[in-house]
Amino acid sequence: MTLTVGSLFSGIGGLDLGLERAGMNVIWQSEIDPYACRVLAKHWPEVPNHGDIKLVQWGDVVRPDIICGGYPCQPFSLAGYRRGEDDPRHLWPYVREAIGQLRPEYAILENVRGHLSMGGVSVIGDLAALGYDAEWHLVRASAVGGSHRRERIFIVAYPNDPRRNHRNSYRGGPASAPSGTRVFEPAHAGYCVEVSRGRWLPFTHVDRTTNGLSARVDRLRGLGNAVVPQVAEVIGRLVIAHHEVLR
Repeated sequence: MTLTVGSLFSGIGGLDLGLERAGMNVIWQSEIDPYACRVLAKHWPEVPNHGDIKLVQWGDVVRPDIICGGYPCQPFSLAGYRRGEDDPRHLWPYVREAIGQLRPEYAILENVRGHLSMGGVSVIGDLAALGYDAEWHLVRASAVGGSHRRERIFIVAYPNDPRRNHRNSYRGGPASAPSGTRVFEPAHAGYCVEVSRGRWLPFTHVDRTTNGLSARVDRLRGLGNAVVPQVAEVIGRLVIAHHEVLR
């Protein structure tokens, strides 16, 4: 069974690409940035883009097995003003609404490390109120062969189903989860090794002083906002493995 994915804040498709490499199938996306939308249309021409998450009528959207998304990090980032819920870019409530209405089997969420100390607890609480257990883990791009740190938090949530509470009674971080029930299972660390063979080539041709590169600013912004596909692939494989255990 191929797990289907609905992608929020799709950007240029870094998270989508990684999950598809893991063996999933993206069936819809949601993005408003004009340049990013052109990239999505080029690489996923058959996948509908539902546009602005604030305007989507979820009752008219196909229910996916997985909702994924890296919602805006600016409200929580250590590099910004950290206004949290007072920041107009705080769009987590719209993600919560999508999860609550579509009830996916999994939610895969990504954000900056600063989310751990601002906003992350509220997100976990909201997921719990929706009936979802959640696990989270910090993953660096360098863990899968990247030449930069780019540490990000990944949250994976799944329904707290009473029928499988003997295996999934855990709420909280991976350190306290019962053995054998986690998405971020240490036994699956081999996936990181498989994905990270070889170092990435340096992007010497795409720097901040390059002239003559088409849509240079848009490309750099897209790359800067994107989830590293190699990391997303690892997360996707772990979710698939977890799903197979529960079948």
